[in-house]
Amino acid sequence: MTTTVDRAPAPADPGPPVPRRRRRRRLVALGFLAPAVLGFGLFFAYPLVATVFFSFTRSDGLNPPEWVGPRNYVHLVTSDPVAHTAAANTLWLVVVLTVLRVVFALGVASVLARIRRGAGFFRTVFYLPALAPPVAATLAFVFLFNPGTGPVNAGLRAIGIDSPPGWFTDPAWAKPSLTLLMLWCSGELTIIILAALLDVPTELYEAAALDGAGAWSRFRHVTLPSIAPVLLFGVVNSVILALQFFTQAVVGGSVASGGAEMAGHSKNLGWPGNSTLTFPAWLYQQGFRYFNMGYAAAMCTVLFLVSFACTVVLIRRLRSAAGTGEAR
Repeated sequence: MTTTVDRAPAPADPGPPVPRRRRRRRLVALGFLAPAVLGFGLFFAYPLVATVFFSFTRSDGLNPPEWVGPRNYVHLVTSDPVAHTAAANTLWLVVVLTVLRVVFALGVASVLARIRRGAGFFRTVFYLPALAPPVAATLAFVFLFNPGTGPVNAGLRAIGIDSPPGWFTDPAWAKPSLTLLMLWCSGELTIIILAALLDVPTELYEAAALDGAGAWSRFRHVTLPSIAPVLLFGVVNSVILALQFFTQAVVGGSVASGGAEMAGHSKNLGWPGNSTLTFPAWLYQQGFRYFNMGYAAAMCTVLFLVSFACTVVLIRRLRSAAGTGEAR
C-alpha cells in the first residue's frame, strides 16, 4: 500500500523587488516625459538663462560678450527716454486693452448665449476675425480708418461729424485705434467665455429668480462667481498680450506713415510721435537693428519679470477673493 504525501503548492513568483519595480516605472515615465523635458530645456530654460546672462554683458551677437554688470539695467531705468515712452505706451495698453477686451468679450458672449435661432452662424461671425493674420488685419484697419479716404470717416461725415478723428495719423487716437483692432480680433476669448456662460447651471438662475433677484442681481451673484476662473484667464491672457504687443503696432504705424519697410526696421517706427511705439518694438529695434544684444536681453528680462509678477498677483487676488466668498 502506497501512501501519497500532500505537497504544498509552489509559492508564486514574487517578481522583482519593490525598489527595482519602482525604478523601472520611473524610467518608463521619464521615457515618455523626455520629449517634453527636452523641449522645455532647449526652448525655454536655456534661452531664459542665456538671456539673463547676456543682459549683464555688452554684446552684438557676433563678437565675444563683454561683462558690464548691471550697466544695461541702469541705462534702461535712467538714460533711455525712448524706452520710458515705450513702457508708458505698453502700460496704457495693459490697462485699457485688458479692461475693454474682457468686458467686450463678456458682453458679446452674453448676447450670443441668449440667441436661439442661428446661434452657430453668429458665433462663427464673431469668431472669424480671430483667424485673420495680424498683418492683414492691421492693413485692413489702416485702410478703413484712413482719415482722408477711409469709409469710417466718410460715414461719420455723412451723419454730421465734420471733424472725425485722425485715427492712426493722430497721436491721441493711435492707441485707441489699435485697441479697436484688438477688440475686433477678440473672438477666441469671446468663445471661451461663451462656453463658461453656457456651463452655468440653470438651477442657480431659477433659485435666484424665486428669491426675487432681478437680471442684474442674477448676473452679479450667479453669473460672475460661476465664470470667475475664466474671467481671470481672460485678464491674464490680455495682460500678457498687451505686454507683448508688437506686430499690430509696428505695421499700423509704419503703413499709416507711408514709410513701411521690413518688419521692425521702418524709419517711422512708433509713428505718429512715438504713440504706437511699444516696449517689445523698441526691444526689437535695439537687438536687431542696432545690434545691442546685451541691452535687448536686459529689456527681455525686465519684460519677463513684469509678466510673471502680474500673473502671480492676479492669481493670488483671485484666490483671496474666492476664500473671502467661501468664508461668507
